[in-house]
Order: sequence, then C-alpha cells, then structure tokens
Amino acid sequence: MKLSNRAKEPLDINVTPLIDIVFLLLIFFMVTTTFERHSRLKIDLPEASEDAQNQRAESIEIAITADGRMYVNNNEIVRTDLATVRSAIERIAGSSRDIPVTIRADANSTHQYFVTAMDAVSQLGFVNLSIATTPAPSG
Repeated sequence: MKLSNRAKEPLDINVTPLIDIVFLLLIFFMVTTTFERHSRLKIDLPEASEDAQNQRAESIEIAITADGRMYVNNNEIVRTDLATVRSAIERIAGSSRDIPVTIRADANSTHQYFVTAMDAVSQLGFVNLSIATTPAPSG
C-alpha cells in the first residue's frame, strides 16, 4: 500500500486573538481602578446631620462674618490680607502644626475671605482642617 506524502504545511500560531484579550483586560483594569488624589491639606468635611465630634481643647477657629470681618479664636483681625491672617494663626499655634483648624464662614460672605483663610492655613503647613456647617432643615 502506497501512502501519498502530503506536503506539510508550516505551523502558524495566530496571536491576534490573544493580543485582543490582553488589551481588553488592560482596558478593564484601567477603567475599574480607583485613583487616589493626594492634596496638601487633609480636609475633614463634617456631616451636616451628625453632632459635632469631640475635639481637643487646643484648636484654632477662624470665623468669617457676612460683611468680611475675620476672627481667629474670637480675636478680630483688623486687616484681612494673607500676611495678617497668617501671622495671627502663627501667633496662636506657635510651632505646632497638628492643631485642628476649623473655618466657620457665613453663607453670605465673599468667597475670597474663605480662600484667604485656607491659603494661610495651607502655607503654614497645618494638616487637620475642618469646615463648619449647620444641620440641614429636615423635611
């Protein structure tokens, strides 16, 4: 019996489907990954429906009224420029930068005063900043 010798075809591995699957997996993991953003200030925003958290006795409170007057620990700041606010905070804090800072701004105050207070706190290197809110009316 004579068997015919067939010419053997060269083996060819098609990797195109494999590359497609790898790219799909890469896209899937890129889309589902959460990215964490780090900023200079750690901002703890309080919940409006909860009671105030217990804070240490030593803290700094910056209050901003509707007409733009600023108070640092109930002491009024005559000028509200960045250098004055910064020196008032620095005078109270001394060399400690782990003191919690709370900013209480009136809802009708100019945004610039709030930004100035946050900028002063940031430049001094404080890491615990809270923004005070009032409870939302129920109903």
